[in-house]
Amino acid sequence: MKRFHSLLIMLFFLFSAGALCAYAEEETEEFSPDFESVTFVPKGQWITGLSVSYSQSNQKDYQFLVLQGVSGDTYSFKLSPMVMFAFKNDVAAGGKFGYNRNLTKLENAEIAFSPDMNLDVDHLYRLAHNYYGMGVLRNYFSLGTSKRFGLFTEVQLELGGGQAKLMTGLGEDLTGNYERNFNLGIGVAPGMAVFLNNFAALEVNVGVLGFDYNHTKTITDQIYVANRNTKSAIFRVNLFSITFGVAFYL
Repeated sequence: MKRFHSLLIMLFFLFSAGALCAYAEEETEEFSPDFESVTFVPKGQWITGLSVSYSQSNQKDYQFLVLQGVSGDTYSFKLSPMVMFAFKNDVAAGGKFGYNRNLTKLENAEIAFSPDMNLDVDHLYRLAHNYYGMGVLRNYFSLGTSKRFGLFTEVQLELGGGQAKLMTGLGEDLTGNYERNFNLGIGVAPGMAVFLNNFAALEVNVGVLGFDYNHTKTITDQIYVANRNTKSAIFRVNLFSITFGVAFYL
């Protein structure tokens, strides 16, 4: 009799467990995450753009911290066109070309490190121009379902060079340097694109990771020759590499 009661109790629990499982299966809905994928830049689209910057300043007896009596003129000009092609959705490849020119004419300046230690600089003239070519691979990401705001990551390979000349003094005290430089750089620059309409967008990007190699050959007074090699690595936000521009998606 005890065995019969135990068998009935076991069958009751098995039946109850089966009923609960069946009820749970009916009440539980299958969960599957639904991520909507939006193409920001479609395959086959051409991307062209242009970035231009210009700055000029004039000083007359200007003073700032250790600088005193600064008088002179400076200007800087930079031009950078871009052409890319989207060979698949949200992935584009192409190139950039850049040219920049800098001029500094300093009539007089005094650097006051202390009341007993001053450094005078007068009649300084420096003119430099540099150019570079850059291969670019860019990957776009849309912000949610929006096709107006998007992010991109840009991998860059840069080759460039330039010339510069520096002269100081007057008359018999005149001395000058002539420089030629070569530059190689590899970097990653994330950015953001904001479409103003269906074809034009404002873009901004900034370098966060990269490696640069620079070789400079200097000739002083057409007599002395010197060579300088510099290497640098960047693993942070480089505020000096922020670039603003306008791009056209055709």
